[in-house]
Amino acid sequence: MDLLELRAQIDAIDAQIVELYEKRMDISRQVGEYKISVGKKVFDRQREAEKLEKIRALAHNEFNARGIVELFEQIISMSRKLQYQLLAEAGSQGRLPFMEVDELEAGKARVVFQGADGAYSQAAMVQYFGDQINSFHVDTFRDAMSAIDEGSADFAVLPIENSTAGIVNEIYDLLQEYENYIVGEQIIRIEHCLLGVPGAQISHIRTVYSHPQSLMQSARYLAGHDWQQISMQNNAFAAKKVADDGDRAQAAIASEYAGQVYGLEVLARGVNHSGTNSTRFIIVTNQKIFRRDAKKVSICFEVPHESGSLYHMLSHFIYNNLNMTKIESRPIEGRNWEYRFFVDFEGNLADSAVKNALRGLREEARNMKILGNY
Repeated sequence: MDLLELRAQIDAIDAQIVELYEKRMDISRQVGEYKISVGKKVFDRQREAEKLEKIRALAHNEFNARGIVELFEQIISMSRKLQYQLLAEAGSQGRLPFMEVDELEAGKARVVFQGADGAYSQAAMVQYFGDQINSFHVDTFRDAMSAIDEGSADFAVLPIENSTAGIVNEIYDLLQEYENYIVGEQIIRIEHCLLGVPGAQISHIRTVYSHPQSLMQSARYLAGHDWQQISMQNNAFAAKKVADDGDRAQAAIASEYAGQVYGLEVLARGVNHSGTNSTRFIIVTNQKIFRRDAKKVSICFEVPHESGSLYHMLSHFIYNNLNMTKIESRPIEGRNWEYRFFVDFEGNLADSAVKNALRGLREEARNMKILGNY
């Protein structure tokens, strides 16, 4: 046979496959309608495993067996998603435990941030809530999460990601650990300044204080000066030390905002290498609420430690036409080589597509948690 004849045979077989697929999906629809009528769950892991084993046994060699299993995993997955859609159409999606609000009630709220006065977290808080907000600061991220968990604060402002340094691992772990939820975000451009006491000039400087990461980010600028570099807990503490000591020979690398808080003068701007360095801060509360105009959903989930499990989880976003914007993984404590995945995707908890995707994920993943809609 020539190539054209072989391709014609493949086309004919493909047409049969499509016809049989549509027949199978029609029966799957009937199965879904039955499950709805009797209140039976869509996902039956044991039944699917038994089905795949039977299908595998029908193949005549190992190569085909592996291909058949992969093919039917997809077919079964599509059948399952069709049944989730039927549940949605029947109004059986179930209500998500989140309340929709028009605005965050921030007027009389108490807000906590990590760090000291003048920290970038405080600058993010002021940009988001305004400068009249009632606030206080704590030493650690855990202290901030505990403050809203126990009710001493209504909201917390925490850094979750930097455009050059990457994610803040501890924040991801704390979001999973605490029953606190993201309700907003604020992006702050990171511009490190060289700050000195009033009247100081660059020629006076002999010692520079800052956080180790800020010193590293400013290494090119610092290389042009023979200054002693001393690491501090954070940039705000560095600015406070320089202000408290009142020594013209000392300078801090911190934000202009920190300089304003401690009465320091900007001796040089943009001493960090990158002009596009930004940090994303999240606004967290212990209430299960989301704004009506929220456009991003954050979730985390665990998957069975087996081949293809993550792929099947992510297929819920594809099937529901949801745009996934970020995925991160963190190791699960006490379970070697197993990971928890954190996903951001576009949508609102009131959207039917979002509800459908979350329904499928909750059925099939381990310990799925909605971290917030903002």
